[in-house]
Amino acid sequence: MLKPQTMRKVAHAPDRPLTIVTDDVPKPGPHEVLIRVAAAGINRPDLMQRAGLYPPPPGAPTTLGLEAAGEIVELGAGVTRWHVGEQVTALLAGGGYAEFALAHEGAVLPIPKDLSLIEAAALPETVMTVWANVFESAALQPGETLLIHGGASGIGTTAIQMAKAHGARVIVTAGDDAKCALCEKLGADRAINYRTNDFEVAVRDLGGADVVLDMVGGPYVQKNLDLLNDGGRCVMIAFLQGPQAEVNLMRLMLKRLTLTGSTLRSRAVEEKARIARAVEAQVWPWIAAGKVKPVIDSTFTLNEAEAAHARLKSGAHAGKIVLTM
Repeated sequence: MLKPQTMRKVAHAPDRPLTIVTDDVPKPGPHEVLIRVAAAGINRPDLMQRAGLYPPPPGAPTTLGLEAAGEIVELGAGVTRWHVGEQVTALLAGGGYAEFALAHEGAVLPIPKDLSLIEAAALPETVMTVWANVFESAALQPGETLLIHGGASGIGTTAIQMAKAHGARVIVTAGDDAKCALCEKLGADRAINYRTNDFEVAVRDLGGADVVLDMVGGPYVQKNLDLLNDGGRCVMIAFLQGPQAEVNLMRLMLKRLTLTGSTLRSRAVEEKARIARAVEAQVWPWIAAGKVKPVIDSTFTLNEAEAAHARLKSGAHAGKIVLTM
């Protein structure tokens, strides 16, 4: 199939609806591949970028979209592993909400066996975020207890399955009983409806947690420190209730706790490539064995990107929301 010269993509501006515009198809630079996008995952950082709160790194595409799956149609100079015609999924610096997207070769991954392109598009940002934070920064060990806030989110549903495949005990919080039931179906040992229960008390009654994966921030931070066991680790990946928190540092010292956090997008391409290879070596076999599978909440076409964002913003979703081309 001939590669066209132009493509459709989503354009955004603060406080304005998403629109579809036409632009030139990008040209891959050294060590980049051009992907004809079949599907693109939607993530909360997209909402932040749209609002002007999460600018792309220097040199990255300004178009939204941090992950996509599709077919490689062109190779940049120096690409050795990948070939034109291969179906892949990739972590992107931006540009996924388009018919074509560029990816650095190191952030490209093969499609796991038996997964659709829609399912594959929901993997890179989510799986790599969980791996980098829960398994590397927090060093979750088999037999330890992981508390996941937002258990029914794309990150949460993935983290549950990865932690269980690793041999950990999993407790999650979620916003309603249906979401709690989904989390337990995915393997969570206990799901707590935070609207009807005090999760701090509930987790402490269950023996506390060794690792917390938190995307809420704000008042949750001190609660996390209070429920962590000695030597516990809390990893922040977002702050839905704000980036500011009042913290009792004495609790941190007496219990020898670690409070850390990270973003994935701003990391160097070499670091993203290293994480991608670790994920391919450790997580892809879990997917092949049926222990981990992306949970797809819903799909929207490129023309329906505004509706897709509305669903993500509402918090009604369970699992990942994906755009299809």
